[in-house]
Amino acid sequence: MPLTPTKKIWMNGEMVDWANATVHIATHTLHYGTGTFEGIRVYETAQGPGFFRLTDHIKRLYRSGHILGMPMTYSVAEIVRACRDVVAASGLSSCYVRPLAYYGYGELGLDTVNCEVDIAVMCWPWASVRGDSTNKRGLRMKVSSWRRHDHNIMPPEAKTIGNYVNSSLGKAEARKAGYDDCIMLNPQGLVAECTAENIFVVRDGVIFTPPVSAGALEGLTHNTIRTMAEDLGLDVRVANLSRADLYIADEIFVCGTASEVASVASVDDREVGFPGPIGSRLQEIFAETVHGRIDQYRHWVEAL
Repeated sequence: MPLTPTKKIWMNGEMVDWANATVHIATHTLHYGTGTFEGIRVYETAQGPGFFRLTDHIKRLYRSGHILGMPMTYSVAEIVRACRDVVAASGLSSCYVRPLAYYGYGELGLDTVNCEVDIAVMCWPWASVRGDSTNKRGLRMKVSSWRRHDHNIMPPEAKTIGNYVNSSLGKAEARKAGYDDCIMLNPQGLVAECTAENIFVVRDGVIFTPPVSAGALEGLTHNTIRTMAEDLGLDVRVANLSRADLYIADEIFVCGTASEVASVASVDDREVGFPGPIGSRLQEIFAETVHGRIDQYRHWVEAL
């Protein structure tokens, strides 16, 4: 989807015009991918623009930075305020927000000790990453030939910029082969996650989802959907899943900030139940929740 410029970007405490929000070619993270980011959605609600789990996202940004040993230069509260200011300046009632922490100009060796940490926040209009036609027919997925990171190679618990080379390779492979996306296995051959989504597998009425230890990011949308499922009285279990578990599932659905909740129609050309009743129900509840229409979950929607 083409990027639509907005009015301002917040950079290190200052509001900068979109066209002037630039970095030097010697920026450390541009060369080595050492940084962290978040993706946050703003939805239209009856009370105005609402950030879905804004504070939780910024807390995860800081946890990712801590895993990297990256000293953050602004507090959680300051970055939360920056997100609100950027969206307010844009005038948008719904959008996607991207906070980014990266090592700036000052050192081009691998050592980051002499590099300052820069933080920026931008937003832009972004509808669902899945088109209506894709949602109607369900996602066609393949198991990627690219493996998800091992915990002692790249920390999958951190939403690290460099980690997403792995996701990009998997995504490109899947799209070139005619699929919508891929499912990534870890080095032990167990299901980790998709390129930017967590995954749920349903069998005999039980919902299974891989543990963080399998290489999945600790997703906030994942946590949201799991909470909703448990509130419905559904049996949700965190368990390792094999490739074959995908093929014999009654239904599969994936979730993430950009993708929201989407059901899978096939994996490696093996059809699974679509549309599945559990995934469809959770998709409906999620859509109502993010627009602030369910009192039980309204605390997740933070006002501008």
